[in-house]
Amino acid sequence: MRSNKMLKLAMLVLGVAALCVVVLSPGLLGVDITGGSALERAGGITVLIMSGLVLLGGTYQLLLKAEPAPVVRTTKEVWTHEDYVAALNGYRSIDGLQRELEHAQDQLQRMPRRGHSLRDVLAERFEPTELSYGKFMGVINEVERLFYLNIRGMLNKLRVFDAADFRNFAKRHKDASFSTRLVQEKTGLYREYMAAISGYLEANEEILLKLDRLLLEISRLSSSDYRNVEELPGMQEIETLIRQTKLYKV
Repeated sequence: MRSNKMLKLAMLVLGVAALCVVVLSPGLLGVDITGGSALERAGGITVLIMSGLVLLGGTYQLLLKAEPAPVVRTTKEVWTHEDYVAALNGYRSIDGLQRELEHAQDQLQRMPRRGHSLRDVLAERFEPTELSYGKFMGVINEVERLFYLNIRGMLNKLRVFDAADFRNFAKRHKDASFSTRLVQEKTGLYREYMAAISGYLEANEEILLKLDRLLLEISRLSSSDYRNVEELPGMQEIETLIRQTKLYKV
């Protein structure tokens, strides 16, 4: 990057010098800033001043101006469903994790369908102003949030752990004669990492299962059951899951 800037600066200097030569050289435009007419002198001096300003401005932009900091997404930014899909796609080349990543992508495809189906059934069964509708929507929104928090947790693990590095270590450790302690600790760390990935996948699979159960229960509701929505097994399971998840951070 530095050499590229120096090249641009050299080209700028050559360009400005060439312009001055063309303007002031007697064999070319031949502007005389000492003995020519007032207009000629003013034009020549203006060219010199502008050339100096261009050089100063170019030098500042190329060498002195601080570069903007790279844009880094923080966990407080709002992510869309497409952001999660794209983020997972960025890790698909990791050897040994294809099955887990394909499973996560499959879950990301199923989750919006569950949400749409639940909202469609709710719209058919309830009026938006009804208390039961609000209770259902609140639970659905919260469990969707938990689902994407699990995806976020998986992405955090993928960022900080190099699975390929461990596999290379596993291939080399016999020849390198690493100590048993080091091999055991490295293996334990890898297993912990894989367990965390599997845990997020299992948690989201459980969320999808509970939403399927809730969808079935809502579709079976009769008008006389509307006041008992909080007693539905599906609602109770999801509310328990939400309470339990709030006890730890993803």
